Parts: sequence; structure tokens; C-alpha cells
Amino acid sequence: MISGFLAGTAGPVCTGPFDVVKTRLMAQSRDGGEVKYKGMVHAIRTIYAEEGLRALWKGLLPRLMRIPPGQAIMWAVADQIIGLYERRYFHSAAL
Repeated sequence: MISGFLAGTAGPVCTGPFDVVKTRLMAQSRDGGEVKYKGMVHAIRTIYAEEGLRALWKGLLPRLMRIPPGQAIMWAVADQIIGLYERRYFHSAAL
């Protein structure tokens, strides 16, 4: 469960800035034909300049409340199922 929780934490922490940029790129509207962000690198630079470094991880807490516990449960269940399968089919097989 701990490894699942840690893996579930690493994902959102590493991909958080890209998720923020993707969301802003998709949600931007054209004001007079102009867009605020011209691409991923431009969006990262603009967000950093206007809002600071922490703005790239906005929304991280809700993601961390959802993803790591789910990953921990999934890994624990998968481990139990694999163990059950191995005990049932590998240990009882005639070698």
C-alpha cells in the first residue's frame, strides 16, 4: 500500500504544472483574435511571471486527496489477487 501511495503521489506532483498549463490552454478564449497563451512554454513562462512558481501546482491538493489513496488500494488489491493466483496455481502444480 505504501508503494502505491508513493507512486500515486509522484504522478500528480510531477505532472501538475503540465496539467495546469493544459487546462489553461484549453479554457482560454480569444479576445479580439488574441490568445493569452501561445503554447506550452509561453504559458509556463507567463504563469510563472504573473502568478509565481506555486501557481503551476494549483489544484494539487484535491488531486493528492483522490489519486494516492486510490493507487494504494489498487496496488494492495492487485498484490492480494496475484498472491491468491500464485498460491492456487503455482504451488499446487506438479513440477
